[in-house]
Amino acid sequence: MSSAIEQFASSISLKTFTKAEDLKKRIWFTLAALVIYRIGTYIPLPGINPEIISEFIQRNAGGFFGMLDMFSGGAIGRMTIFSLMIMPYISSSIIIQLLTSVSPHLEALKKEGETGRRKINQYTRYGTVFLASVQAYGIAVGLEKMTGLTGGSAVLDPGLFFRLTTMITLTGGTLFIMWLGEQITSRGIGNGISLLIYAGIVANLPPSVFRTIELGRTGALSLLVILGILFMVAVVIAYVVYVERAQRRILIQYPKRQVAPDRPAAAQTTHLPLKLNSAGVIPPIFASSLLLFPATIAGFSAGSPDSWLGTISMYLNHGTPLYISLYVFMIIFFAFFYTAIVFNPTETAENLRKMGAYVPGVRPGPSTANFIDFILTRLTAIGSLYLASVCILPEFILSRVGSLPFYLGGTSILIVVSVTIDTINQVQSHLLAHQYEGLIRKSRGKGNR
Repeated sequence: MSSAIEQFASSISLKTFTKAEDLKKRIWFTLAALVIYRIGTYIPLPGINPEIISEFIQRNAGGFFGMLDMFSGGAIGRMTIFSLMIMPYISSSIIIQLLTSVSPHLEALKKEGETGRRKINQYTRYGTVFLASVQAYGIAVGLEKMTGLTGGSAVLDPGLFFRLTTMITLTGGTLFIMWLGEQITSRGIGNGISLLIYAGIVANLPPSVFRTIELGRTGALSLLVILGILFMVAVVIAYVVYVERAQRRILIQYPKRQVAPDRPAAAQTTHLPLKLNSAGVIPPIFASSLLLFPATIAGFSAGSPDSWLGTISMYLNHGTPLYISLYVFMIIFFAFFYTAIVFNPTETAENLRKMGAYVPGVRPGPSTANFIDFILTRLTAIGSLYLASVCILPEFILSRVGSLPFYLGGTSILIVVSVTIDTINQVQSHLLAHQYEGLIRKSRGKGNR
């Protein structure tokens, strides 16, 4: 059956794509939404001095703000209305998922189906408003204290009015991005939130490439180093594509059912696919955020290298043994932690038992849950090592070529490749659905003759 589907998918041509009107509308809607988002990343906050803020971001390009600026597509460096990006929504989603595993009320809502899911989404939106408001107020206070090298202030008229307008503007920008991402998911192609992060990273790839070429032209980087970087990027992309498409399929069998009196009963078989990397890109993002936080605090405080903040920041620089060790440990920890949140073997085994399905050779119920958990644990162990290797390999290069930006790092490559694969798969699914609809219409037309 799977080989027949693969042959059918390979038969899809450009002619099929041109006839898929619904797919073309979805693609155009997605592109229009991404254009609107990119326009918003150039609208600055009212009452700020963009030059002072750009100067501050450049001084802290290797810290937490550098990573956030990468995810926001340069919106933080320009301090625009989309500076908070979608991070409050992601944080709220993770908090709600954590609470779902410990709160009986949220766990009951999760089991109610579509109604419960809508209620949980509403809680997530409330959490987004709260987190965005708190972060926006912190940014407003930080902007008022920010000064340039010449002593100029980043805020033209500091005070309560500036803090209030900043909170409203940044919170509103986050809510608009959240709504835009949901519209892309429902009316466009791909996951809207992931595509917005993807667009921010891709938008800054050309400038980073040109910057690297300029470093080679001026002699700051040798031609051999640039070729080595390009080779590394190509190898990492191929590696990510190979692993992200890898699955462990658990055979699931349904009991024999009598289809018709004159036909013998036949058992149906299917597969439960388990991805090698079930946690996605969440572990590297969390690990990077936590490790770069001391460097950010040191940059805010403008402390000397002899202070304790300066010492911590020095030991946690890119490429240092402590940084790499903690980075690998946190990626592995968050990979297991997040996988345990998003996939529940006990719930999966219970759903299989209710449908009458079973794993051949394994008893339904707790035995099936333990079997799935055993396989998932081994897959997560391999997937966490894969994530660590993807993120650590560029770290060795970045530690020796300090002028390279985050955009050439493992986390950005991982996000770009993963989102690209997911979007292509969804496009293929829509083309398959359109092809099936065409075959059904043809068969009905022949039957009516």
